[in-house]
Amino acid sequence: MKKIFKIGKVNFSSNKCVIIAEAGVNHNGSLRIAENLIKQAKLAGADIIKFQTYKADKLVVKNSPRFWSWSGEKKKIGTQYDSYSKLDIFNEKEYKKLVLLCNKYKIEFMSTPFDEAAVDMLVRIGCKGFKVASCDINNYPLLEKISKTKKPILLSTGASNLEEIKKTVSFLKKRGVKKLCIMQCTLSYPTKKKDANLNVISQLNRTFKDYLIGFSDHTLGINAPIASVALGARVIEKHYTIDKKLKKSADHWLSVNPKELKKIREGVDDILLSLGEFNKKVLNCEYKTRKFARRSLVAKVVIHKGDKISIDKIIPKRPGDGISPDKINLILNKTSKKKLNIDEKLQFKNLR
Repeated sequence: MKKIFKIGKVNFSSNKCVIIAEAGVNHNGSLRIAENLIKQAKLAGADIIKFQTYKADKLVVKNSPRFWSWSGEKKKIGTQYDSYSKLDIFNEKEYKKLVLLCNKYKIEFMSTPFDEAAVDMLVRIGCKGFKVASCDINNYPLLEKISKTKKPILLSTGASNLEEIKKTVSFLKKRGVKKLCIMQCTLSYPTKKKDANLNVISQLNRTFKDYLIGFSDHTLGINAPIASVALGARVIEKHYTIDKKLKKSADHWLSVNPKELKKIREGVDDILLSLGEFNKKVLNCEYKTRKFARRSLVAKVVIHKGDKISIDKIIPKRPGDGISPDKINLILNKTSKKKLNIDEKLQFKNLR
């Protein structure tokens, strides 16, 4: 049985799929843009909007090479530090305002902390759950810090193997973490369709039977996250922006916009509703069609009283409210007690 938990007012369980709009730093350092992101995410049907909390000087050394290619970079030849230092301008004051805006639009606030100070700050402003980025799956000092908050954790697993995931899950479990969702992820921006590796979701569900499994998606478009639900994902995180043409953040162009986010919500809900039960049976909606679309054994020719029933005298025809064709051996060579006209259904009471 998968562990059920809540982040704020959002329920995490195997019976629904939580959608997280990953805004990251697509606010571009503007509270006006941030408010629009929050408002549109709610209207599109997201349950949570998630930001990223970091300071460049705590995240990377100044000559750390970029691992992405994006034409919108101000410095064509530059480092991670060059990029991140332009987007780390929100402080506690701004994050408090983000929480208030989320409350205003009735959507849950979350953020990914990239250092221990960020964890403390997010706790102070009322963050009710944490996302751990793929790059920090082996950052045990940060994981230790987050574990001590006793808040739910969403753990991304990009660029890791199964043994590394097991090791980190064990580390968290030993520190009392029970509210955990393990997220399949491919750490490539954008992820090619062939690298989405959605089948891993099934492997993670088999391996980590106590925990919910999700999908943190970096592919372009909306198909992969919708498909992931059929394979068992119950949390979807998707990069999200209000305008793919905005600059500053490298995430804008590979994110979905509100219209696409709404399509994900609708698609996910349709798939989840369509999955049904793990038990093949006749459904209530099928009883009428089962009765009238199946066949009964009827007279192919006129059968007179005293005639023996032979294969050439009967034929299966709709509806299926008489003797089923799978019982044909029970009536062959029996004698008819009455005359049966063409298309008249055979009945056991009229045979001997």
